[in-house]
Amino acid sequence: MDKDSLILPKDFPELKNDTFLRAARGEELEHIPVWCMRQAGRYLPEFRESRAGKDFFETCRSPEACCELTLQPLRRFSFDAAIIFSDILVVPQAMGMEVQMSPGKGPTFPEPLKEPEDLQRLKTKVDVWSELDYVFKAITLTRHRIEGKVPLIGFTGAPWTLMSYMIEGGGSTTHSKAKRWLYRYPEASHKLLSQLTDVIVEYLLGQVQAGAQALQVFESHTGCLGPVEFKEFSLPYLRDIARRVKDQIKESGLDNVPMIVFAKDGHYGLEDLSESGYEVVGLDWTIDPRSARIRTGGKVSLQGNMDPCALYATKERISEIVKRMLEGFGTKGYIANLGHGLYPDMDPENVGAFVEAVHTHSRQLINRK
Repeated sequence: MDKDSLILPKDFPELKNDTFLRAARGEELEHIPVWCMRQAGRYLPEFRESRAGKDFFETCRSPEACCELTLQPLRRFSFDAAIIFSDILVVPQAMGMEVQMSPGKGPTFPEPLKEPEDLQRLKTKVDVWSELDYVFKAITLTRHRIEGKVPLIGFTGAPWTLMSYMIEGGGSTTHSKAKRWLYRYPEASHKLLSQLTDVIVEYLLGQVQAGAQALQVFESHTGCLGPVEFKEFSLPYLRDIARRVKDQIKESGLDNVPMIVFAKDGHYGLEDLSESGYEVVGLDWTIDPRSARIRTGGKVSLQGNMDPCALYATKERISEIVKRMLEGFGTKGYIANLGHGLYPDMDPENVGAFVEAVHTHSRQLINRK
């Protein structure tokens, strides 16, 4: 028996830095917390070395490998949170679809969904504890090995984003095949979105039971929807996920965890997102911080939103950009992040400069009060 399978989701080390969790709850802080989407990624030489010659999803299915990749950025940078290394497409895999990660091309579905009758190929009932136990084991192992340094975030893709991948067969600029379903097969679309929602709710609950201390839902393909389609095919399912996960956490007697919704390019839906049941709304770089504060009306904490490409600037310039961003968001109910994930060609030293600038400037702003 694998020694990691004997590690149980209990008796975790005491949390030493809860700044991220307190910011999600809107509490007063000594400094603004910061983490980065894709902070465990190819921009780190140690990540590339660990992953060399290994199949991507094989790595995802190894709790030991996922734990190591999750911890790598914490050894370099003073991030205030970690996010488990995994992928949003493990959910379609659990539902019976084959997904391959092609070098230079990204995720590929050899047999995407083309017509509504293809829904019959999906499992009608998914046992997440059987299909996705490797994610839960990775979370539990990481919670122990992180030794309470920072909180650990679990995550999932949102229903519309996953549906888009399952129909497009991979990444897309137009998402026209998936959107065709919304207009031509609305009933089948809702059926698929409901199926995905059911699996996602159980998956997120499993992550909390395994030790996740916060959850992020990635709605990465909001930008290809208009406001009407968003309100019909995305928002109701995002709300349903938040409500059901919170209800089941309460029923299970587990500690409540903050939930973050990140709907990239969903600036048109900001008001709706702030009332969708999540404690934190993640923002991309196309939204002005001050405007976001006004539009969300203090109902939620905000997360984001520096343009990742700003990390190509000099360290001095990065510091200036961070200072302006923090002044825009203010210091309460705010988690610093990028407006998207880190890119593979970014300099780790500039990521460190970003983290340091957030901590330095936020302490100065807070001390001025």
